[in-house]
Amino acid sequence: MPYDQLGLDDILAAAEAAAPVQSLDVVARNLRERFGARSVSFLLPDVIGQKMVRVSEDVASRQDGSAEQIPLHGSIYHDVLRSQQVMRAPADGAGQRVVAPVTNRGDTIGVLELTLPDGTDEVLAEVAEAAHALAYIVVTDRRFTDLYHWGKRTTPLTLAAEIQRGLLPSAASCEANEFILAAALVPADSVGGDTYDYTLDYDTLHLSITDAMGHDVEAALLATVLVNASRRARRAGHDLAEQALEMHTALREHGSHGHATGQLLRLAVDGTGCRLVNAGHPWPLRLRDGTVEELGLRINLPFGVPSAPPFRVQDVDLRPGDRLVLYTDGMQEREARSVDLPALLRDSAGEHPREVVQVMTSAVSVACHGHLQDDATVLCLDWRA
Repeated sequence: MPYDQLGLDDILAAAEAAAPVQSLDVVARNLRERFGARSVSFLLPDVIGQKMVRVSEDVASRQDGSAEQIPLHGSIYHDVLRSQQVMRAPADGAGQRVVAPVTNRGDTIGVLELTLPDGTDEVLAEVAEAAHALAYIVVTDRRFTDLYHWGKRTTPLTLAAEIQRGLLPSAASCEANEFILAAALVPADSVGGDTYDYTLDYDTLHLSITDAMGHDVEAALLATVLVNASRRARRAGHDLAEQALEMHTALREHGSHGHATGQLLRLAVDGTGCRLVNAGHPWPLRLRDGTVEELGLRINLPFGVPSAPPFRVQDVDLRPGDRLVLYTDGMQEREARSVDLPALLRDSAGEHPREVVQVMTSAVSVACHGHLQDDATVLCLDWRA
């Protein structure tokens, strides 16, 4: 095929025509033909952001744990994901090793790695475009295959963890003109009931963070009732107080008398206001002009607790340039109390929210020696509107 017929349109058209599990093969074949690439692979971070898992052509069809796992921190992959820039390094033997970010709307899906005979600036620019196209392909195809779910698992998931993961948004990070947000969840050894959620409609950004009491499947089932009640109310157009009430009622009626803490936020994308319901949850942190402050909110009782309603909606002072952090109590319980979250937030002021949440959850994991007694979840929002 002539060079000028092997561009991005060809990648997207060929990927659309292929089966979802063959999309990586389509991109790899295109890059080999265009640039003489000696090897092509896609790597994606595992669910806790500690390792990269290589999904190359020879393992993409197998789910037997044979995919190569590489520590993320200190690697070229970490540098690429952090900088969102194409990077190159000497390859084993002749040629250049090129690594490009595969990212869609701020969601760092993974990286594209290939070995090229040369790495000119023109070639790097085209590889970056191919990686961008791959991001759209993966976002589309992961609805139809478990390949990308399998690739992110470096350890087996319990039933509770499977339920919990299924409740989370498909992307842990999102960027728009008005905001950047990122979230991270590190599960406890005996999974708790933490969740986070977000969605953007025409004029409002909706955020939530919740912590269902208990462990294992019991907590995961409570979280399932809670999150789906929240989404049902939100999608029905109910206001914030009504959304909170529906969550509370659902737990009372279907949650075996369990309860959950949480915060619901709605932010007008035109910058005219931020409103919040706080159901017994830890107070958020706000970074403004280099100063970290805990926001002292009025507190309602947790969802599911008798006599909890009515839920009070309160205004939050959020200005352009502010950074807001929501978190669950697992970020500060037991050994995690030694982690100074305000200091970490202040010291990471120049980092992308993706890095902020990883810094915070990594510090908690280290403090707990890798064995958390409760889920640790954090959501970081940079507000631009």
